[in-house]
Amino acid sequence: MNGKDVLLCLSLRHNGDWEKIMEGIRSRETVSEEEAKTAGKSVSCSYVTILDGNYPESFRHCYRPPLVLFYYGNFSLLSDEGSCIAYIGSRDATPYGLKMARTLAGDLANKGYVIVSGLARGIDAEATRAALDAHGHAIGILGCGIEVCYPSSSHDLYERLKKDGLLLSEYPLKVSPTPENFPQRNRLVASSSKGIIVGEASKKSGTLITVAYALGLTKEIGCVPYPADCGSACNALIKEGASMIENASDVDLMMGRLVKEEAKS
Repeated sequence: MNGKDVLLCLSLRHNGDWEKIMEGIRSRETVSEEEAKTAGKSVSCSYVTILDGNYPESFRHCYRPPLVLFYYGNFSLLSDEGSCIAYIGSRDATPYGLKMARTLAGDLANKGYVIVSGLARGIDAEATRAALDAHGHAIGILGCGIEVCYPSSSHDLYERLKKDGLLLSEYPLKVSPTPENFPQRNRLVASSSKGIIVGEASKKSGTLITVAYALGLTKEIGCVPYPADCGSACNALIKEGASMIENASDVDLMMGRLVKEEAKS
């Protein structure tokens, strides 16, 4: 039995809970050969552990690097952090926010960016759908077991990502979504990408948790601007130094693919 087998067993035993897995490692919890065989047969998806050579470099440097990643789809989409950009925002999105998510994410997918989201309803789902509709690449990171589609409204995206993108979770099998899982999911969304676009958010939005993780990792932050009287967190972040994102060229500029002179021409 090797270290990868042990990590898989501990992840299944503790439902992907990072702290409990680490405590199991520290206390040298016993894993039998029979349990290892059963664990391997119980997982129908692919998985990668932190011990593997193809484990994403971007996750090695994040807060609590996930010990096991379960996935369906094209895992190589995580190999180039510089091509990944997270598009995140409000679940209760406005028509304007949804329109901008569809336009921007579609244009960015056509430019070769990989759109990453937490697959929440609203802005996340719209950006993911736009990238796939443009025949581009997208990654959805779950805050529940890899075999659970949450929210149920994203079922079409869940299935499309399995075939045409990447569906990823540090939680195995049918682990239920719980409130404490989503901040953990958000750290992976932030870690996976060189830049983050906030498509819409209030000043008390959970989206700001992802922004905080991203700032801690010195990621680029961009925001779609909103009217001055709507209390938008996007405008507040722009005032604090985030890039204002009105089109795909603004994202190129933020990500270092363009210099200002090229963006004006």
